[in-house]
Amino acid sequence: MRTPLRPLTRRGLLTGTLGSAAMLAVGGSLAGCGTKGAQQTEAGCASEDLSATEKKLAFSNWPQYMDVDEKDESKRPTLDAFIARSGIQVTYTEDVNDNNEFFGKVQNQLAGCQPTGRDVMVLTDWMAARMIRLGWIQQLDTSKMPNVSANLLPSLRGRSFDKDNQLAVPWQSGLAGIAYNGKVTKELRTVDELLTRPDLKGKVTALSEMRDTMGLLLQSNGHDPSNFTAAQFDDALNKLKKAVDSGQIRKFTGNDYAPDLAKGDIAACIGWSGDVIQLGFEDDKIKFVVPESGVMLWSDNMLVPNRATHKANAEQLMNYYYEPAVAAQLAAYVNYICPVQGAQAEMEKIDPELAANPLIFPDDAMLAKAQVFMALDEKQEREYESKFQQVIGA
Repeated sequence: MRTPLRPLTRRGLLTGTLGSAAMLAVGGSLAGCGTKGAQQTEAGCASEDLSATEKKLAFSNWPQYMDVDEKDESKRPTLDAFIARSGIQVTYTEDVNDNNEFFGKVQNQLAGCQPTGRDVMVLTDWMAARMIRLGWIQQLDTSKMPNVSANLLPSLRGRSFDKDNQLAVPWQSGLAGIAYNGKVTKELRTVDELLTRPDLKGKVTALSEMRDTMGLLLQSNGHDPSNFTAAQFDDALNKLKKAVDSGQIRKFTGNDYAPDLAKGDIAACIGWSGDVIQLGFEDDKIKFVVPESGVMLWSDNMLVPNRATHKANAEQLMNYYYEPAVAAQLAAYVNYICPVQGAQAEMEKIDPELAANPLIFPDDAMLAKAQVFMALDEKQEREYESKFQQVIGA
């Protein structure tokens, strides 16, 4: 399904709900995350699975992140088909509006080894990593998810926060790279061009999501954003600071750069693939570019929290969404990167043009340039976020 650009996309909600300064304040308040009573262990916080006798599942997700029937928006075709096939009644709630906000909803329960009332929740890499670090997430039984084991994209296996692929299953993924409007500027190929080219001065925006902007700058310096030192981070930050001080970068944004790019009010930006796909449907002069130095890959992940009592039902749901035909149907609606191998061939039956879109089905060359940002510990998270906020003026 082709949808017009949504006023606030799922990825934009990462920073749009609280704003950068508020997000830092929330992040700063998490200093107690590692204190006694918050950290849990599998042995110390055991979870009972009632799936054998209770055919139900509570699923928390982001808004506009599930396919709906164009004629009846109360219907969700892929989810309805799962319910019909499995007999598992799914309570589907769109109550993840921001990673930090959601963390605040469930923090007290998970810190105290209490149920959250949710069996599956979908959170972005860095928040998934934080919850895994705190011992708040149940280990999955991969033998019950053969489709996930067989079909998960290689680029999403063995991530730093889930080396054995037993805790987090990608729901959808996306890229952070460069975008430009060909009506108002010539082609861009590198981050350095974006930050220094004279004709772009004052016509550039960058993302207030630290991991995406700094990941791209680390790559542009020849460093690996999945494994970098504090000195390498500082080098990349100094590069960003120069672009800010010179006036090259006009401002830092959530996904509110999208209408400005569409109108030509800005010429180029650091942006997200999902936004740019939607803009490109309306105007083919708007392009997403994988910089020569690399691109950042992020995912939103299905997680089973501690004390959730329907883990086997959740595993059945995860396995279902890794059937290529189901994954293709979902991807045709949400327009993000599909994490399922084999879905591209199924998409050709639905929409050949979407099947050929590298921002939904990246080719091997694009994925070879993609990196996931390094999982940070609490100290690193506070330190790097604080430094970044000082530079972007949040």
